[in-house]
Amino acid sequence: MKQSNPSNTAAELVLASASPRRQQMLGDLGLAFEIDPADIDETPLKKELPTDYVARVTREKAAAVANRHKGKNVLAADTAVCVGRRILGKPENAQEAAEMMRLLNGRRHKVLTAVALVTPEGQVLEALSSTVVKFRPLRESDIQKYILTEKHWQGVAGGYALQSSGGGAMVKAVNGSVSGVIGLPLFETTNLLKRCGYDV
Repeated sequence: MKQSNPSNTAAELVLASASPRRQQMLGDLGLAFEIDPADIDETPLKKELPTDYVARVTREKAAAVANRHKGKNVLAADTAVCVGRRILGKPENAQEAAEMMRLLNGRRHKVLTAVALVTPEGQVLEALSSTVVKFRPLRESDIQKYILTEKHWQGVAGGYALQSSGGGAMVKAVNGSVSGVIGLPLFETTNLLKRCGYDV
């Protein structure tokens, strides 16, 4: 997939992500970019802190794709939903998604999104977005309805997507970056892109 922007004179840009949400948000900035998802092991290391986890995985994604695209800028991101030191990844099935909803029910949690940009010279630019999200109190029937009627829990960290009707309806408050919760913190991302010569 290609986006077009003839006015962009910076080095070609590659997005190391298969996420439709990240692709749309980056596309909304008006930049030309190519998509080449990274395929790496995203399993947290033993006793790895959430901030260390998202930063490491993001760097590894960017590095893996940069090796395939010499002379280009490579942008990668990773999002983790955290309850204390516990990292909630992407639920593998409906039962796991429901367990995550019960854990998040009526409480605050943190959403971390790291961004890394590898330049053609091999320099790694990094940024981190940290946002506190609070869920409203949920009944078990609310959770079951969400799991059965919504598909937005699939393939997203923590089992919910803020931008979906079902996921958004469970969120009472967001303190921080909304775009970071969705998967690509635009403030941090545009700052990195500007450092590489992009007009955003």
